[in-house]
Amino acid sequence: MSIPQSGGGPIERFEQLAEYMESGCKPKSDWRIGTEHEKFGFLTDSRAPLPYEGNRSIKALLEGLRDRFNWEPVLEQDKIIGLTRNGANVSLEPGGQFELSGAPVSSVHETAAELQNHFDEVRAVTEGWGVGFLGLGAAPDWQHAEMPVMPKGRYRLMTDYMGRVGTHGTQMMYRTSTVQVNLDYASEADMVKKLRVSLALQPVATALFASSPFFEGKLNGHRSWRSRIWRGLDNSRTGMLPFVFDSGMGFQRYVDWVLDVPMYFVYRDGRYINALGQSFRAFLKGELPALPGEKPTLSDWADHMTTVFPEARVKKYIEMRGADCGDQAHIVALPAFWVGLMYDDAALDAAWDLVKGFDAETREGLRVAASVSALAGEAGGVKLMDLARAAVGLSHAGLAARGQGEERLLAPLVTNLETEQTQADRFVAAYHGAWKGSLAPLYSAARL
Repeated sequence: MSIPQSGGGPIERFEQLAEYMESGCKPKSDWRIGTEHEKFGFLTDSRAPLPYEGNRSIKALLEGLRDRFNWEPVLEQDKIIGLTRNGANVSLEPGGQFELSGAPVSSVHETAAELQNHFDEVRAVTEGWGVGFLGLGAAPDWQHAEMPVMPKGRYRLMTDYMGRVGTHGTQMMYRTSTVQVNLDYASEADMVKKLRVSLALQPVATALFASSPFFEGKLNGHRSWRSRIWRGLDNSRTGMLPFVFDSGMGFQRYVDWVLDVPMYFVYRDGRYINALGQSFRAFLKGELPALPGEKPTLSDWADHMTTVFPEARVKKYIEMRGADCGDQAHIVALPAFWVGLMYDDAALDAAWDLVKGFDAETREGLRVAASVSALAGEAGGVKLMDLARAAVGLSHAGLAARGQGEERLLAPLVTNLETEQTQADRFVAAYHGAWKGSLAPLYSAARL
């Protein structure tokens, strides 16, 4: 979700930065599940990206959802850029990826129902338009110049910066889509344990949910090109965070890392002020060149925390960020997978036992192997197929222990493991077979 954050008032003590994260601690009875997914809109007659403006457009869709289904609009400089309703919001990624950030719910069944309701509303608004949506991790054949640009100041700043600090930043912004789940922690120690397990097992999610083997009209040599893009983006703010596995890890250590990530912007009075490459540490001293003499608020800190993009990210909760978007069943399977591992103590302990022996080189090697080969990958003597089978088994047990029947929502992952084929593998097989080297059928096969 990329809308301005509401963190709080002035920062008067350095300790408030870690306390902001600590304020997310909740008793287990209050733990919730928040699922976000992005998807590519396209025009069915031309297979072109859905533009921001026009009769068939993102703007028209946002206005239709507002008028027909009681969503409240989010505006920037008088342009509609999102919607909010009952703890959920709809937002736009830079290239028009249409994102639902679901409300915090108690079960994965509620996530599935919320997702179905979202698709029902979108289809009701767009009926007869000749508009569809793709559940893929990367745009299969669109060029950068074809992508629409959303009217958001944050993205204008980021586009310029991304073009200077890495090799794939603008590809990430405009031509990738993901699904992620946001989960709670009980304490600092619980956060550390969950963050370590989620980082170490994020390559398993990348492998299981791989769905982006095509880019710019051809095979790209990876099962998850979205994951490959993240490895060529901006090393100062991405990756597997090796320091998380060091002794002394806690809220303050994470704060120290985020403070050393260069800033993008400061949000003031509906505008994004350019602070590219500047230091939040200088901001704390009132020495930010973009706002001389002004000190930050907790809202500024919350905004800055949204500009780091590791494979698992901490704010007042932990975000699992390693998966491609896929079909509807896979979108629901993502929160099911992580809830089963994170919200049952026995499953979490067993998951840590699976990965605690991995060194940083193995974790990074698995990340690379997952993007290239999905379940067929391996690194450091660890086979992703074996690790995925173990992790899905633990998740199944963790969900079963919750007693809500959520384990059946892991079905697409079980199928992937039984067949040793991911969505990406099936697309590649069809491309070489029935599709006869054409990507046109993909727009039906991957349509949500």
